[in-house]
Amino acid sequence: MRKLGATVVSSVLIHALLSTASPSLQSRASGTCTLTASGSDDAPAFLKAAADSSCSTVAIPSGTTLSIQSKMNMTGISNKRINVQGTVKFNPDVDYWADSDNAFSFDFQDQVAFWLLGGKNILLDGGGTLDGSGQAWYDAFAKHSSTPRPILLTIFQATNVTVQDIRMINGPEWINFVNEGQDITFRNITISAVSTSKNAAKNTDGWDIFRSDNVVIADSTINNGDDCVSFKPNATNILVSNLSCNGSHGISVGSLGQYAGEYDIVQNVLATNIRMSNAQNGARIKAWAGKNVGSGIVKNITFEGFVETNVDNPIVIDQCYMTSADDCAKYPSNTYIQDVWFNNISGTSSGKEKATVASLSCSPDGRCSNINVNDINVTPPSKYGAAKFSCQNVQLSGDVAASLFGTCETTG
Repeated sequence: MRKLGATVVSSVLIHALLSTASPSLQSRASGTCTLTASGSDDAPAFLKAAADSSCSTVAIPSGTTLSIQSKMNMTGISNKRINVQGTVKFNPDVDYWADSDNAFSFDFQDQVAFWLLGGKNILLDGGGTLDGSGQAWYDAFAKHSSTPRPILLTIFQATNVTVQDIRMINGPEWINFVNEGQDITFRNITISAVSTSKNAAKNTDGWDIFRSDNVVIADSTINNGDDCVSFKPNATNILVSNLSCNGSHGISVGSLGQYAGEYDIVQNVLATNIRMSNAQNGARIKAWAGKNVGSGIVKNITFEGFVETNVDNPIVIDQCYMTSADDCAKYPSNTYIQDVWFNNISGTSSGKEKATVASLSCSPDGRCSNINVNDINVTPPSKYGAAKFSCQNVQLSGDVAASLFGTCETTG
């Protein structure tokens, strides 16, 4: 056995440590490299261990805090376990990370990132913490809304990746970005992005799924200030199950159709067993309309088993997203929405929309089809009376819940 800035332990212990990993990771295990805090930038040592084929497991022990002061490109690795029992903490130097050379940039929605993790057969686990030191960005963004805010964890160009038993806190903006991934699983994740000052933690989406297929997000708790999960363009075959979301903007398809010349697809999504509390939205689909926007399709989407508490808009389709009513009538959305089910949704609204608890607003000219509502039991605060249900430019199907909406308004 050898040491390479880390400690290598026996293959017997490796097998025990990898008892929950995939068979391919177990069979190729050869050593554990344990990282220790250096007192300066720990990113180079972390990157070196991840790239070292003799380190089948990269371990960060309990009680160890790695200080990450430079970007980490950890793509192209394979058959690797990153066992975080301690903490990976990103340096809160807002000006440093704002330099385009010091973070990874994505054209999509002008995002930047601290850490790219990609390759094949990767397990990130351990019960430890990823800390984005976000408070510095929450305060900076309140003063300058153009401040770049890095994504905490980006799964990039990856296949067969599992992230489980990890706590993610204080992300400057999005917490998880899955970009060009295949067979990606998140399980037992705890997310908290809450400001300790008067400046809110904004745009702290729990997950954004983009150009990725076969993604599972399950058994997790999220306390944040934007979408709990968002299905961005070309997200397909997604399962979201058993989440508890607090303070969020909902489980959201979209927004889609934002960019002219782009065709966006979100297809085959099941979001089930969701507890949504103190949120702007519950189950939501949002697509752009108007001039100079893109096009696409939203198809085979099911929201079911939602229990909502104090939610402004428990059930939403907005096919005129960020578009005035006049422009939407003149230029209906070219992102078509079809084969959607809202099933078994119960709870309470906040009363922000008074008695309205569901709003299914499609663009004119037949842009929504086969929209189904079943077993809906959502009530507003008692002072607003009976629940109201609104719809436009759509013909609804389903059980008695469909009749709650009455005849949908036609516009355009």
